[in-house]
Order: sequence, then C-alpha cells, then structure tokens
Amino acid sequence: MLMIVLDTTIVNVALPVIRADLGFSEAELPWVVNAYLIAFGGLLLLAGRIGDLWSRRGVYLVGIVVFTAASVWCGLAESKGMLVAARFVQGAGGAFTNAVVLGMIVTMFPSPRGQTKAFGVYAFVAAAGGAFGLLVGGVLTQLLSWHWIFFVNLPIGIATAVAALYVVPPDRGPGLGHGATDMLGAALITGGLMLSVYTIVEPAAVHGWGAPVTLALAGASAVVIAAAVVREATAADPLVPLRIFRSRPLVVANVIQILAVAGMFGMFFLGALYVQIVLGFDPIRTGLAFLPLSVVMGLLSVCVTDRVVRRLGALRTGAVGLVLMAASLAWLSRVPADGAYVVDVLPALLLFAVGGALEYPALVSLAMRGATARESGLLSGVVNTSAQVGGALGLAVMAAVAAGRTAALRADGQTAAAALTGGYRLAFGVGAALTLVAFGIALAAMRSTAVAAAAAPGVERPGWPA
Repeated sequence: MLMIVLDTTIVNVALPVIRADLGFSEAELPWVVNAYLIAFGGLLLLAGRIGDLWSRRGVYLVGIVVFTAASVWCGLAESKGMLVAARFVQGAGGAFTNAVVLGMIVTMFPSPRGQTKAFGVYAFVAAAGGAFGLLVGGVLTQLLSWHWIFFVNLPIGIATAVAALYVVPPDRGPGLGHGATDMLGAALITGGLMLSVYTIVEPAAVHGWGAPVTLALAGASAVVIAAAVVREATAADPLVPLRIFRSRPLVVANVIQILAVAGMFGMFFLGALYVQIVLGFDPIRTGLAFLPLSVVMGLLSVCVTDRVVRRLGALRTGAVGLVLMAASLAWLSRVPADGAYVVDVLPALLLFAVGGALEYPALVSLAMRGATARESGLLSGVVNTSAQVGGALGLAVMAAVAAGRTAALRADGQTAAAALTGGYRLAFGVGAALTLVAFGIALAAMRSTAVAAAAAPGVERPGWPA
C-alpha cells in the first residue's frame, strides 16, 4: 500500500522535470497520471473477485510483480509513449495488489477489534504515503533524476513479495470456473469503470462538465455500467453477485467514503499547491509540512481508533471523524494570500489527521464487517473502487472550481497570488460541503435498524444478512 500511494505523489512532484526531459506538451502531460488512474480504477473490482475465486495471496503477488516490473519500465522510458504505456501497466499491477488487501485483512484478523486495528494501520500507511511521497519525490528529483522515483519501487517490491510468501497465509478459492465464465460481465464491468474514470480525469477536467464530449462519454459509461448490472442480474453464474449490494451497511459506508475521499484528495492536492505556489515552499519543505498529519494520524489510527469504535460503534466514530475533517477543510477555506504555515495550515492538517484516523478505519470496518471468506476480495474491490472514484471525482471537481474562481478573480484585476488563493479557498469550501453531506448520510443511517445493528459498539458479528 505504501508503494502504491507513494508512487502517486512522487510522480506529481516530478511532472515538470518529466515534461521537460521527454517533451510532453501541456495537453499530453496529464496522461502520465491518467494512464495509471484509468487502469487502476477500472480493474479493482475484477481483481478483487478473481482473488476470491482463485487466491487472494496469488492475486496480491501477481500484482506486486507486475507493478514492480512496470516501475522499472517507467524508469527506463525514453519516450512519451513508452512512459504512458508503462504507467498503464503499472496501474493494472497496483489494482491487482490493492484490490485484495482489505480482503486479506478480514481473513487474517477475524475479530472486529483486530480488523479495526489493521484498518488503522492501513489508513496510516495511505496518509503517510501521500506525505512521504512529496518529500521523497522532491529529494530524488532534485538530487538524482526523475527516473529514480520509479526505480525506488524495485527494492520495495522485491522485499514485499518475499515477505508475503512467508507472512501471508496461502488460500485457495473455489476455482475460476465459478464466475470466470462470465467473460461478458467482466468486460462490461471493467470497460464501464475505465470509461467512467477516464471521463472524470480527462474530458471533464479539460473541457468542463457541461461540454458535449464530457456529457457523451458520461452517458456512454452509464449505459455500459447499466448493461453490466443487467448482465450480472441475469447471468447463471455472475462474476459479481449483486446480492452483496443488499447490505445497507456496505452501501452506506461506501457512499460516505466516496464523499469523504473526494474532500481528502482535494485537500492533499490543493493544499500542496497552496503551500508550494502561494507560501513559496520547495518540494522538500512541502513534504516536511505534511509530515505532522502522517505522524498524528498514524499514532491515533493504531493506538486509539479501535478503542473509540468499541465504545461508540463504527458509524458514530466515523461521524465524529467526518465533522473534524469538515472543520479542517473549513479552516483551509479561509487561508490568506500572505498566510503563515503554523497559523493557517498546520492546525487544519492536525484536525484532518484526527478526523481521518477516526473516519477511515471505522467506515472500512463497517463496510467489510459482513464479508465472508468467499467474498472478502470482492468487497475489498468495492471499497477500493469507491475510494478511487471518489478521489478522482473530488479532485476533478475541486480543481475545476479552483481554476474557475482563479480565472474570474484574475479578470477582476487581482494579483496572481490573491487569485490563486481565492480559487483554493472556494475549492476547500466545496470539500467541506461534500464532507458535511457525508456526515448527514451517517446521521440518517443511524436511524436504520440494519445499519445501527451492524455498527453498534462491541458487535462481533454482523447484524445484517451478508
């Protein structure tokens, strides 16, 4: 997980250097990131299901090998096309690895307390990877070259694969014959998700949400996903049994997660831009600026969250975390153009760290608590797909809002710094609103008997049908 998250932020730091070295245009450069996101987001659900049918550890190891080999390919790239192709393969490897991680946690830690602690570690690594990537990316790019941001994955990938062989217990599913014959369903699910992610990260970000090409692709992706749902509902042996979505806790947790992760991705991305462009931090100082978030979130996720969940229940714990996350984004929505890190940024990062440490492990625990050994990989894929779609959607919306507001302020004659800050402030406000909507859904869900039973304090087994 660290390797996958690290890779995303490391690449963001190195994009200007990659553009100059390989000759990317402004329009082509986003494909260094988008090629990875499309493969990653599109294959998560399929990879999780293959893990259930064949072997979660097997899928995990295949993903590590593909991701690591593709990282070396990225580092050796000498042309634009070669790098974009390697990033697509790298995203596929990342999807196969990440899709089954939550499912492996469920099977290795059967008690809710153990799961919550493990999910806390997972959340910490995800947050730490984002901040650590900014720091490592700046160091490697400045002191060596952009190629090393990919080569660094080689020793990590080898060490992780070897450790997995000894630490992760082997498992065997019922066989690929159970569901793997649904090739049409697999093609529709993967194609629909890839098209959806592509629509968000490319035409929506470049041309706007109301552009004809964006609307056409959004409609096409909706049609493909609807066809996938019809196929899975009527197939004799579906790849993705739709009965899992009858679980209200699973649906509620994933809807909340989409909105919360949307705000989180925007906070990391736009927060880093504010610190670098407006406050004038270099990449290394930017990485150091976000380290307090990682440290606080890590300590709380590992040492505190499981106790709070046992006392308040998963849903109430998640709701408290959402309030703190919304407060953090609201704090950032007032940053000035001549701001100071200690006064204007650090308090928001610490608030977000506490909120994220409570929200993410608790909601993932709620989503996965009903997972059986035969479907934990599929549920893991669902949770990760929700997070990926939410992140891509949130980043696209908040970046578009920030760009639009900045352009309007520049047209009114404001300075570049003031206009940029005004755009960031509005985007942070949108992120706070999305998080508050997630909080409202959590409050409404507390009134549901089925969800409340699954999220109650001390629940050892789900109180709802799997």
